[in-house]
Amino acid sequence: MSVLKVTPTIEIDESELDERFVQASGPGGQNVNKVATAVQLRFDVAGSPALSAPVRQRLLALAGRRATAEGVLVIDARRFRTQERNRADARARLVEMIRRAALPVRKRIPTKPTLAAKRRRLDEKKTRSATKRSRGKPVDDD
Repeated sequence: MSVLKVTPTIEIDESELDERFVQASGPGGQNVNKVATAVQLRFDVAGSPALSAPVRQRLLALAGRRATAEGVLVIDARRFRTQERNRADARARLVEMIRRAALPVRKRIPTKPTLAAKRRRLDEKKTRSATKRSRGKPVDDD
């Protein structure tokens, strides 16, 4: 029984991954019509015991359209001409996606503009206003 090591704390059992090989489009000549080299890697995010609830949520959010309504992540790898390289590519993409989801979201600390920045902004507004005012029709003093 082998495992896919994602982070020091997250390990995914190989039995959780479902790989299907399908015919790829694109370059490859006659070979592309005969051999199923593209890989469809399916990983049940919602049912995986290796992921915590927050990581599961972030992973599904990161996956976007690649995740099904049931919470299954589908990665399509057809970049290379061989099954082995496409398989390795799909697994690498899954690992990278889980690593990104495992990083906690940093809370934004709201900041306020400095007093000098406020003054600069108002001075620029006054200058711009004066420029636009000077473009108007001249006023007669008569």
